[in-house]
Amino acid sequence: MSKDGGSLDTDLIRELATLLDETGLTEIEIELDGRRFRVARSVNVTAAPVAAAPVSAPEPSEPKRAAASEEAGAHPDAVTSPMVGTAYRSPEPGATAFVEVGSSVTAGQTLLIIEAMKTMNHIPSPRAGKVTAILVEDGQPVEYGEPLIVIE
Repeated sequence: MSKDGGSLDTDLIRELATLLDETGLTEIEIELDGRRFRVARSVNVTAAPVAAAPVSAPEPSEPKRAAASEEAGAHPDAVTSPMVGTAYRSPEPGATAFVEVGSSVTAGQTLLIIEAMKTMNHIPSPRAGKVTAILVEDGQPVEYGEPLIVIE
């Protein structure tokens, strides 16, 4: 390893690039020991001729669900993701979720876990209240600042 940590930096960048591939994200940025690392990839979209397929009308509840989710995400009581990673609603596969809509929570209670760089990070409730919306699915990739749960 070089004096300036070059090998460590290269290993970290490779690990971040792997995380991008695993989660399908296009960008990730972290701060480690006072140094910031950002890894991004460009996504090329090319139009290919495709045959027209019949499109079914969406269920009437779908637009309402999307609108409700957008409203909840803009809610001032939304708890946002402190990092990029994969959100898990329970401590292990098949276990009961940490919280459900309608759950009463206390400040500091675990709401969910975000896995980032193979580390499980418990996301605590910033305040006591009632969970009124859960905006992420179990195993869903999340971005920094993305709304996760609304607590009123």
